[in-house]
Amino acid sequence: MSGYSYGNQGLSGKRLYIIVAVWLILVIAGGFCTWYGWFGPGSSEEEQPTAEATPTTEEIVAPTPTPQAMAAQPTSTTAAAPPTVPVEEEVFGYGIAINGTGGGDINYWMGQVESLGLGWVKQQVRWAHFEDTPGEMDWSGFDALVDAANIRDIKVMFSVVDAPAWSRPTYSDADPQGAPPDDLTVFADFLGRLVERYQGRIHAIEVWNEQNLDREWDTAEGVNAERYVEMLRLAYQTIKSLDPNIIVVSGALSPTGVNCNVSFPECPPEGRPIIRDDFVYFEEMIAAGFLDSCDCVGAHHNGINMPPNVAWDEGYNDPTAQFRGPFDDPDHSWSFKSTLWGYHERIAAAGSDKPLCITEFGWATSEGFPGYPDVYPPGFGFAIDNTLEEQAQWDAEAFRLMREWGFVRLAFLWNLNYSQLGWGPEDPNAPYALIDFNGAPRPAFSVIGAMPKP
Repeated sequence: MSGYSYGNQGLSGKRLYIIVAVWLILVIAGGFCTWYGWFGPGSSEEEQPTAEATPTTEEIVAPTPTPQAMAAQPTSTTAAAPPTVPVEEEVFGYGIAINGTGGGDINYWMGQVESLGLGWVKQQVRWAHFEDTPGEMDWSGFDALVDAANIRDIKVMFSVVDAPAWSRPTYSDADPQGAPPDDLTVFADFLGRLVERYQGRIHAIEVWNEQNLDREWDTAEGVNAERYVEMLRLAYQTIKSLDPNIIVVSGALSPTGVNCNVSFPECPPEGRPIIRDDFVYFEEMIAAGFLDSCDCVGAHHNGINMPPNVAWDEGYNDPTAQFRGPFDDPDHSWSFKSTLWGYHERIAAAGSDKPLCITEFGWATSEGFPGYPDVYPPGFGFAIDNTLEEQAQWDAEAFRLMREWGFVRLAFLWNLNYSQLGWGPEDPNAPYALIDFNGAPRPAFSVIGAMPKP
């Protein structure tokens, strides 16, 4: 009996130990599950699905869009695009203007930009040409351009100009030209649609172009700096509210050196102003507060027939030049250097450090074009004074100078391929192109491609 008794006591002890061990394992496992539930990955309240987040059948099935709505829909690649990445770390951006909607293969042209080693492209958006009917904008060419640039990590600047006729019915002269809409909020609305379509995929917007000329600002009152600044203010607020990382560039002025009214070329001081000296107009924009409504100050200079490092008052003269304006009638507007420094000095005098964005610069030459030197664009006689070698040298030198000066943020060479529009040797855009009429590169193409781009 005693043996039996001892045997039972041993079995009972083993069972007790097993029970205790199982109990401890269950306690430990339960504690771990409790900890994981409260503190483990994916446990935050905002990540937990709720009943309200589950879509109903009605929410899943979208209504059939109207043709107008379909025209306004973003492409599938833009629907979920994030805001653009800030480009503030970019000290100096090298760019070029292209015609990406005028025919040809945009992927080919964007490949040419890539081969030049340039990180930015400028594309003009002539609003009037693409929205004949309110709300029915043809985005197709711009979609293709943005896609082609994004694939190559090339940044895009759109320069938006020329309101449709339906937006400015109150004024029309015998020769209607580019003009803003009567209601400036209509322009802001268009910019809002543009940003929403390409959010995260475009990086800068230039608000208008050469608004100190009647050619671009054809209104009943004539060119008007205060009115332009009001447009810029509305545009800036709209763009920044949708994508704060887009660089807003004020419209670049045309260097004119003269004030004229409708009686041009006599230019008496009375009458509707059609041309304003760019420095005078620039100071009027400053007085109206435009520096508070842009990230970068737009500027143009197309080189004429003077090198980029020469100021207007240094006594430079080219005795062989047929176009004598810079030498017989000296003025800052002939000089690339004087014009850009003049803008910079006026910005600094206003207590601002806003940089310049040179949205158009370059030197024209008709050398090698049909009919040269007897045929050249009317009003662009200096194009026969500049050689292909000078064009290449001065385009590259201007890039280098702008980077060294330190107050230029972006610079867009004018232009890559405007010679391909089929308008012939009298087209004023063609002599600036890096591509000739046959599609072959001019000397400036290889020089820009080989130029250091630190």
